[in-house]
Amino acid sequence: MRTFNLHEAKTHLSRLVERAAGGEPFVIAKAGRPMVKVVPVGPQTAAPRRLGFMEGEGRIPDDFDRMGSEAIETLFGGAAQPPSGRGRQRRR
Repeated sequence: MRTFNLHEAKTHLSRLVERAAGGEPFVIAKAGRPMVKVVPVGPQTAAPRRLGFMEGEGRIPDDFDRMGSEAIETLFGGAAQPPSGRGRQRRR
């Protein structure tokens, strides 16, 4: 890995950054002492989603879609009715 003194790095910064982005990292030194290492960042993508990382950690009850239906019906002013499988019926 090449080392450049601070003055040289400032003079040729654009060129050096392009080279580092292309996979050629370098070190910038001040008075012969290494100060920083310039390396490519890599692709700017979102972290991959970890699908299924909690598989088997929980349980969904069989009546999940009906949980709290009585309370919800009461809050909205109607009587709780079991799902019929047909469309909504009109009240008369």
